[in-house]
Amino acid sequence: MEVTEVAAAESAGLYNADLAPTTAAHRTWGTYNYISLWFSMSMEVSTYMLASGLIAGGMNWKQAIVTILLGNLIVLIPLLLNAHAGAKYGIPFPVFVRAPFGVRGANVPAVLRALVACGWFGIQSWIGGQAIHSMLVILSPSAAAVPWAVWACFLGFWALNMVVVWRGVESIRFLQSFSAPFMLVMSLSLLVYALVKAGGFGPMLSEPSQFHSTGSFLKFFFPSLTAMVGYWATLALNIPDFTRYSKSQHSQVVGQAFGLPVAMTLYSFIGVAVTSASAVIFGHPIWNPIELLGRFHQPAVALLAMVALLIATLNVNVAANVVSPSNDISNLNPRLISFRTGGLITGFLGLAMMPWKLMSSFSSYIFGWLVGYSGLLGPVAGIMVVDYFLLRRKQLNLADLYRRNGLYEYANGVNYRAMAALALGVGFALSGLFIAAVHWFYDYAWFTGFFTSGGIYLLLMRGTDRDSAGGKTAEAKI
Repeated sequence: MEVTEVAAAESAGLYNADLAPTTAAHRTWGTYNYISLWFSMSMEVSTYMLASGLIAGGMNWKQAIVTILLGNLIVLIPLLLNAHAGAKYGIPFPVFVRAPFGVRGANVPAVLRALVACGWFGIQSWIGGQAIHSMLVILSPSAAAVPWAVWACFLGFWALNMVVVWRGVESIRFLQSFSAPFMLVMSLSLLVYALVKAGGFGPMLSEPSQFHSTGSFLKFFFPSLTAMVGYWATLALNIPDFTRYSKSQHSQVVGQAFGLPVAMTLYSFIGVAVTSASAVIFGHPIWNPIELLGRFHQPAVALLAMVALLIATLNVNVAANVVSPSNDISNLNPRLISFRTGGLITGFLGLAMMPWKLMSSFSSYIFGWLVGYSGLLGPVAGIMVVDYFLLRRKQLNLADLYRRNGLYEYANGVNYRAMAALALGVGFALSGLFIAAVHWFYDYAWFTGFFTSGGIYLLLMRGTDRDSAGGKTAEAKI
């Protein structure tokens, strides 16, 4: 873009330095960085609790691992598809999504994605605060009687996240590079410790499934599978925020195709095995690792584990739950809201979403939070994949993504066909919450929304003049 074009884009609220396409100097992420990204984002408490929640819900260890692996292989498909545009054009998610939704309409899916990330930010901050409080109680047992201590720890960890945000995205890459192997060692150490306590893998993995019929198992399995997909439904949308820094398509594809399923399966197995061990040791499964560590009455072990937990939580919170919503919020008014300001807004919204309620039980976490928001994000993913691969054949006019009255202007900056497809997809996905006869729509919320919105959008857009509607595929240099 020329200087005058940049000025016009800034004036229209479509451009700032954080939303601009990356240059060759920014393309510093190789295959290892994407592997470590997924290992560091997977090896944290909410992944552990995802796996342990399946055990607490009645699955045996094999059923839980298969459910988790299958869910992650499914979500890997839209994730890699949406990652392509970030690596090819160097653009973040809020800019990429302007192609199907319009340069102004893109704010709607960006805000949906940002709100979910804010909820995750609050959840991770709450988990980190609980870990700090548990460490405090180990060092000074009298702290358990102080009612405000846990809230002070929560706010302290929240503030630590804000400091990392202020330092910028490169500090995240540095943090991941050393913490991923450290977290792997610490997680395996916890597994060995539980193995010894339980008396070996035999007793540890001997807990049978609590489902005594195929029907009862499937009733739990399908919404659980949706929750597994929903767990990374956020990253399946905004993965361009990370692949825009990739050295090549090969680097991000190989790194992610290996990193996501391997990291999630490995760390989920640790969660499954340790939770199964807790049932042997204590007589019932304990899904919260912070509570479990407190039961071992080994201060040195607990403190070391809590430190590892804090590093993992800080990693995933900043990488997965701040970078992307900061870009999304910045996109609302790039002239006034920078990446840093967007990160601060994310932090305060995370507090407002009351994460302590979202994490009150494994049921509210898996079937309330994960399945529920997947019904909002699945429709966006369906529209993005259809638009980029089926309608535009991977060709975007890069300059027009940053200007008004270009190919992505549609009707005053909004593609109402995409909006209609989004609304119908979300409506179908969430209707099962209110209409008992179609409750299965909600059990499959991400799938319901993805295929409904994607199919409707394809039909609506194929019935238009795509050149006049923003679908022209001429590629422009920027």
